[in-house]
Amino acid sequence: MLNKLRPYVKIIMDPIAERMKINPNIITVAGLLVSLVAAYMFARGDLLLGGVFIALSGFVDMLDGAIARKNQTNTPFGGVLDSTMDRFADAFILMGIIYGGFVDWFIGILALLASFTVSYVRARAESEGIKCDVGIAERPERLVILMAGAFLGYFFNPSLMYCAVVIVMVLGYLTVLQRLYHSWRELNTRKKLL
Repeated sequence: MLNKLRPYVKIIMDPIAERMKINPNIITVAGLLVSLVAAYMFARGDLLLGGVFIALSGFVDMLDGAIARKNQTNTPFGGVLDSTMDRFADAFILMGIIYGGFVDWFIGILALLASFTVSYVRARAESEGIKCDVGIAERPERLVILMAGAFLGYFFNPSLMYCAVVIVMVLGYLTVLQRLYHSWRELNTRKKLL
């Protein structure tokens, strides 16, 4: 859903990326470190700074791709590294939220599993030659929901963070189902054409 905003984000990110002459893989790893700080803030019970660092990690995550495109330094390994660091970042952030007591461990683990499975189904489908970027809650949407939960929880009621994690979990599993259905349909269509 947020992918529709890409052209507008590109207008902001491209000028920044043009000025940065750095290996995008370094920015990718830096994004993971920012996510670790977000996790640490949540673990300390600080919703405001947790939300701020999620926002910052999202910015850094967009920046590495922009730098790779603008400086023609995108590589297959860079894509693998970026996806891997994203999974670690998702895990760290949710672990921080669980440790901070904003959600019980069971719901937190289900949300983490949903996040991982969304990415796994896409990777598995694409290994079969299916473009599988469908779904209601890809990673950017999930991060925005967690960030909104952190800010709303800080300013109004900390239990709103619990609600945000539940929303991430439910939308994550809906996205998994959407991607499985899409893959099934694409594979059936391909089978009929043979």
